[in-house]
Amino acid sequence: MAIWDDILTPRDKEVFAKSGYGKRAGFGTRPAVLIIDMNYNFVGDKPEPILKSIERFRNSCGEEGWESVYRIRDLLGSARKKHLPTFYTTGHEGGSAVAYGRWHGKNSRGNEDLGSQWKQGNEIVAEIAPQTGDVLVRKQKPSAFFGTALMSMLNEVKADTMLVTGCTTGGCVRASVLDAFSYNFKVAVVEECVFDRGQASHKINLFDMNMKYADVVSLRETIDYIERLPPDLYAPGL
Repeated sequence: MAIWDDILTPRDKEVFAKSGYGKRAGFGTRPAVLIIDMNYNFVGDKPEPILKSIERFRNSCGEEGWESVYRIRDLLGSARKKHLPTFYTTGHEGGSAVAYGRWHGKNSRGNEDLGSQWKQGNEIVAEIAPQTGDVLVRKQKPSAFFGTALMSMLNEVKADTMLVTGCTTGGCVRASVLDAFSYNFKVAVVEECVFDRGQASHKINLFDMNMKYADVVSLRETIDYIERLPPDLYAPGL
């Protein structure tokens, strides 16, 4: 049973099945890992219930975010053994309302982002922090591609597949998945490695991406795929 089955109507299930959506696209041959916004602003500084965590970190997803931290750590353990290109995103360093753009128009606590705590909160959590050779991409908008050099770096490593993790499922993950799809990558969203502050948003966005833009895959399936890759796939010059 898929995670989204309990929120779909019988009509929805019949429509998507009959119209052919949800076909498995499969993995490609040269994957890259994308870790979206896994910073303290989005998970808090410790595992705790979301309603507690958002008292200090308004964007925190609480304990569910930390569960994904540990699963991403598992994924990275396999990805690093095969030297897969790994790209992290986090928020820009801010400095003014102009730099934040329209974000504050939709949140009554937006002014909290103008302080030093927000900048410190953009640090990737220590448990899965970037290592030598990884790339940290700073972005101002939901998509990891918008206004960044990510696409040129993916071209440089000749990647054809994106293994997508991070948060939030209905926000920056979805925006990045749609752009990756638009650039003709094969896209796999690792289910245990993504999360959202809204439970309904998490489920329905996984469903919609799986129907049209990406494969929603398990962590176990993803690790098995990585382990089957050649050991020299990303050797220098290849």
